[in-house]
Amino acid sequence: MELQIQPSTFTFDRPSSAGSDSGSGSGEEHEIKGPVSPVKTPKSPTKPHNLARLKSRTSSSASSAKYFHAGGRTVYTSGRPPWYDCHGLLKEAFVIGLCGGSASGKTTVARKIIEALDVPWVSLLSMDSFYKVLGPKEHQLAEQNEYNFDHPDAFDFDLLIKTLRRLKEGKKVEVPIYNFVTHGREKHSKTIYGANVVIFEGIMSFVNKDLLKLLDMKIFVETDSDIRLARRLRRDIAERGRELEGVLKQYNKFVKPAFDYYIEPTMSHADIIVPRGGENQVAIDLIVLHVHTQLQKASDYASNSELAAYLRGFKLRKELAHSATNGSKTPDSLYVLEQTPQVQGLHTFIRNRETPRDEFIFYSKRLMRLLFEYALSMLPHKAVIVETPQGIQYEGRRLDASKICGVSILRAGETMEQALCEVCKDIRLGKILIQTNLDTGEPELHYLRLPKDIKESHVMLMDATVATGAAAMMAIRVLLDHDVPEKNITLLSLLMAESGVHSVAYAFPKVKIVTTAVDKEVNEQFHILPGIGNFGDRYFGTDFRD
Repeated sequence: MELQIQPSTFTFDRPSSAGSDSGSGSGEEHEIKGPVSPVKTPKSPTKPHNLARLKSRTSSSASSAKYFHAGGRTVYTSGRPPWYDCHGLLKEAFVIGLCGGSASGKTTVARKIIEALDVPWVSLLSMDSFYKVLGPKEHQLAEQNEYNFDHPDAFDFDLLIKTLRRLKEGKKVEVPIYNFVTHGREKHSKTIYGANVVIFEGIMSFVNKDLLKLLDMKIFVETDSDIRLARRLRRDIAERGRELEGVLKQYNKFVKPAFDYYIEPTMSHADIIVPRGGENQVAIDLIVLHVHTQLQKASDYASNSELAAYLRGFKLRKELAHSATNGSKTPDSLYVLEQTPQVQGLHTFIRNRETPRDEFIFYSKRLMRLLFEYALSMLPHKAVIVETPQGIQYEGRRLDASKICGVSILRAGETMEQALCEVCKDIRLGKILIQTNLDTGEPELHYLRLPKDIKESHVMLMDATVATGAAAMMAIRVLLDHDVPEKNITLLSLLMAESGVHSVAYAFPKVKIVTTAVDKEVNEQFHILPGIGNFGDRYFGTDFRD
């Protein structure tokens, strides 16, 4: 279906930047070493007087903003609700492709769609980020305005298709940043995380057949050639440091012929043609209506209220809380520490509501160290022979895992970092902040910081307690989206509920689940029974009472 929409007015607006922008939930990746001392008593980040501190922490990354304002509203890019169902399966993003000539207003149309769409999770990806790295000869031609940037061969389509496919699957990507002044890529890249909707724009968006297959909706932005030239002159001179003569030379030699030969013919692939870009509000409204219709079909819901709930994230906790059926077989991936008198004695201390905080911390740490020693014994080991001080050979074993990483689910999981560092020397640490939305009762991803090479590591994922498994599943999903093999993930917890065990094991059967005890029940407030209480509150000396 092709829909042609005629405009009513035109305003000569300065075009938006063509650089990629993200509605992502991921912070910039940095390596973190060493635990934070659990003796200090931090204030709960969920309390009102600490919201500003939490916002500051989660939006500190220079690589991507955590929210932006558009059309009088805020599009949030942190506090992300689940983007997968109760089985851990992803729901693919809806991808909108925008094509049009250079300076036709594609990015402006993309921004207008984001403003009107009213969907909280949107990623904007620009084709300008995927120009090929120029060699010395090509770089010299570019300096002389003799290199053709408006030819399909100027783009790295392999990297572009790989990046867009990962975004469609909800995965994290690293997007190159192209510098139009130096004609090269910056050393750093931009992190984008998956979303409900991905908007992809570029002059050659419809040229490649494999790229077309990834687009759920194709929009062609048609703008008069004189207007496009005027916009290009202003952009290239003011923003990219070009000379007037060079811009005109490049336009006549490369830009205009490329539009006539490569870009304009692809208009036939478009579902919607928007004349004169972002000022065409009628076109924007029809596009937004169509996207909402498609998202509603994808969600398998009938009402607008249910669609809104779908876009905010899946409802997990209630379903997960009842996932353990009576008589279900214990998952093969579950490993419970042997219930020796010592282990039972430690549980007696930490389960006792009368245990003072200093003793609670002391006995919790002892139990954590036993847990980690048990988990480390499951990693690959190799046979080695060493010589003792008496000059006698000893046949032993040594850990055969070159990289081990600990990732804590904040806040309670952070209490386990020190114990892990005490039993595993020089281990690298990552953090994932997942908090319960007090209005919906669902987990939300607010912040993550992971080592860059985490996909090559065995990951010890730590949370002090696991009730329904909702937060643990979100954390595992994050690790999988960062290309960590499922078999390389070990979930460690001092106490788990049966429902949490079955939820995680069913969704991610290759993840090892290691705990010191499993309790049978979870109440309506999703607390484990008989349980241990709120581990974070007892460890840090905080509570949520008014």
